[in-house]
Amino acid sequence: MAFVSLLEISIAFFCFLIFHLFLITKKPHRSFLTNWPLLGMLPGLLVEIPRLYDFLTEVLEDANLNYLFKGPYLGGIDMLFTVDPANIHHIMSTNFANYPKGTEFKKYFDVLGNGIFNVDSELWKDLRKSSQGMLMNPEFQRFSLATSWSKLEKGLVPLLDHVAKEKLSVDLQDVFQRFTFDTTFVLATGYDPGCLSVGMPEIEFATALDDAEEAIFYRHIKPEMVWKMQRLIGVGDELKLKKAHAIFDRICSKCIASKRDEIFNLGSSSCSKDLLMSSMNVDTNKYKLLNPSDDSFLRDTIMTFMLAGRDTTGSALTWFFWLLSKNQEAIAKIRQEINTNLISRTKADGFGSDDSDSFNLQDLKKLVYLHGAICEALRLYPPVPFQHKSPTKNDVLPSGHKVKANSKIMFCTYSLGRMKSVWGEDALEFKPERWISESGKSVHEPSYKFLSFNAGPRTCLGKEVAMMQMKTVAVKIIQNYEIKVVEGHKIEPVPSVILHMKHGLKVTVTKRCLV
Repeated sequence: MAFVSLLEISIAFFCFLIFHLFLITKKPHRSFLTNWPLLGMLPGLLVEIPRLYDFLTEVLEDANLNYLFKGPYLGGIDMLFTVDPANIHHIMSTNFANYPKGTEFKKYFDVLGNGIFNVDSELWKDLRKSSQGMLMNPEFQRFSLATSWSKLEKGLVPLLDHVAKEKLSVDLQDVFQRFTFDTTFVLATGYDPGCLSVGMPEIEFATALDDAEEAIFYRHIKPEMVWKMQRLIGVGDELKLKKAHAIFDRICSKCIASKRDEIFNLGSSSCSKDLLMSSMNVDTNKYKLLNPSDDSFLRDTIMTFMLAGRDTTGSALTWFFWLLSKNQEAIAKIRQEINTNLISRTKADGFGSDDSDSFNLQDLKKLVYLHGAICEALRLYPPVPFQHKSPTKNDVLPSGHKVKANSKIMFCTYSLGRMKSVWGEDALEFKPERWISESGKSVHEPSYKFLSFNAGPRTCLGKEVAMMQMKTVAVKIIQNYEIKVVEGHKIEPVPSVILHMKHGLKVTVTKRCLV
């Protein structure tokens, strides 16, 4: 252990000298990175980690949408950063077969096992078709709406009422993460962990997800030998990930065992229509590669849905309400739209009932400005700020870049939404109107330009569920509360695989007087 400590100190001191040299010799132009001997561009990138997303946006804007990053010698992290819509369309759709998730992606996201995010070929096809069938099932859609509605009325509203009455400040990011954690866990397993309540209890599964996401992010920028050594020794982010992995396994196993007991005692027809239940009843004649009797298959299904459902929607809601807090005109337009289109279905307290059947989801489609505002928030602050791709065979991208087999390509979705050459000179502005046509209808943007829900054959299956949840939450809060960000609270994204706010979103809440 003494040798390891001495080695770590020596490495840290060497890195400090390199960074110091880099800082004092850094050119005033901030966009392009110095390619150091042996170390490549990594020192310069590490210096910019606190503002990584904005830095990469500057680099890609100056570099005409593509930038070749050179990592340390033999470090295995050379990669092409791209936000070129033509490249994205080529990789995600036109030449999809040449860009599977592959072993590299699965190595980074090993915590998801053989879930749909990690696999390719026939197994992926079976998982996608079966998942699509589950999510599109009318029973599941009713279950999804009822779950969101119940958590809204019995969890979110009482909490916001308490905060408003006691004149407290609250971290809205934490609130939304708790809301989406509870609803996603119910949809995945049928069980409510009770994360969202006035007491704000700590839930170890949720904390483990945060730790896992942080570790996965740093795997993308560390040389593989470094994070594998950390994993072997059991230190740093890799130790957190190992502990998180154990928590996931333990809790998922408990849920699976409980669900089997529930089915044995009550029968399938009396159980909730959650994804775990559906996965246990999957048709193995139709999906031959799926094994509902295998606990690993069920565990990976739970984990995939939890990572996809909790964090993305929670992140989107957080950035959406922060943007609205700075745009009172947008809030006024949304309220007017709600009053015009939903007034016949709402009572004086918003939706007015804890019965989800009293609210027609089709009415949400009339809220064109709200839809545009949510899309605009997703454009500027996509929940998944980057994606990693790797070709199986040599290829030439539409931009002219030659990419070798197994090389790394990184889509910067955060930067994509800010490219003036893609979105116009007003790309950095929050303008819901860009999503509305002159005739007043919603404007559709191609997925290779608006990548928040992925593109091509891997387009997000849960898009409609996520949009429904965001819109119902938005209508309820905007109708009934005034949200104000605490003065002086600093807003900045934290580097991670999910776009969270580093310091949360501290707000005060005031109950509106509805006439």
